[in-house]
Amino acid sequence: MLPSPAPPRDAGALSASVPRCAWVREDGAWALVLAGDWRGHAGAWPALPSDLPPDSTVALQAAALASWDIALAARLWELQQELGPRRIHLDLHAAQALPEGLQDVLALASPQRAVLEADAAAAASAPPAPRPRRLVALPRTNEAVVTVAFFGEVLLALARWVSGRAVVRGAEVLHQLDETGPRSLPIVALTCALIGLMLAYMGGAQLERIGGQSYLADIVAIGMVRELAGLMTGVILAGRIGSAFAAQLATMKAGEEIDALRVLGVDPIGHLVLPRLLALLLMTPALYACGVLAGIVAGWSAAVGTYGVSSLEYFLQCGRSVTFTHLSIGLFKAMLYVALVALAGCREGLHAGRSAQAVGTATTTAVVKGLVWMVIAACVTTVIFSILGY
Repeated sequence: MLPSPAPPRDAGALSASVPRCAWVREDGAWALVLAGDWRGHAGAWPALPSDLPPDSTVALQAAALASWDIALAARLWELQQELGPRRIHLDLHAAQALPEGLQDVLALASPQRAVLEADAAAAASAPPAPRPRRLVALPRTNEAVVTVAFFGEVLLALARWVSGRAVVRGAEVLHQLDETGPRSLPIVALTCALIGLMLAYMGGAQLERIGGQSYLADIVAIGMVRELAGLMTGVILAGRIGSAFAAQLATMKAGEEIDALRVLGVDPIGHLVLPRLLALLLMTPALYACGVLAGIVAGWSAAVGTYGVSSLEYFLQCGRSVTFTHLSIGLFKAMLYVALVALAGCREGLHAGRSAQAVGTATTTAVVKGLVWMVIAACVTTVIFSILGY
């Protein structure tokens, strides 16, 4: 049995699927008419009319365009390049222009022209700007506002971590503990020992006039516990750790690593600042205790060797003079100083520029700001505790 013949295709549907392209002249203006299905079409493209006038516009009529592919976009782009030297503009935004998707492809192929046209249209529609009478250089950002905003972001990150809504990497905290703790201990102990020795000689020279050498232990012990051990620990960490924090973060800022973290949805404060801040705060009690012991032992050598105070009397007087109030105030100040050092370094690093010079500037500024903030905090806390009677 023979198969039945297929029904004949509709002539209108057949003509609608055939790709057609023709140059048409209407009212003295030329237009390019596209129609039919252009998917996979590799036929001939009509030649340019010989009488296309330069400095003119050619309209594109594509109301009958059924479908298209990237090959048609490539042909139209080539046509634009061919018309360009003759100063002929192919209007892709007429009433019967290309489909929206094809217009987007052509806009991506020639973004500079679209930008220039948009800028020219905006410049033509915008009113002329008034001529300034004089030029005044104004700072781009208020440094105080940036600092306050940074402190607020750190407090919010701490609140998220305490409430369990954020996680701080333990490996990063341990790494920062190694960098800030054992490697800082020798220089902190040496500096505090020299300060304790100097304090013992200066205090003993004054007490010797009134025969009060036995109170030399009080001066050394209370001075180191309440003020000098914490302050010198902060000074050493400002030069060694605060500058390192600023240099590390500023280098990451210059290399766009911090921008990459923000793009990935990672908070730089919680990812970079909190581990460094927590590591310094965790190491502060140990550094502070070593600084206190080094200062008292160095003062003992001066008291015994120069002013005739016995070792037993010196250490007993140190134990009687140092109270829990002195220890708690000294530890609180030390942790405050170290926190300010860490915040100064991280603040300058995160808000540094994107050049090698900016990295050096951020490092220097971090040390200076850390020291200034520490001195201000020392003055304010000393006055407050003195007024409260502690």
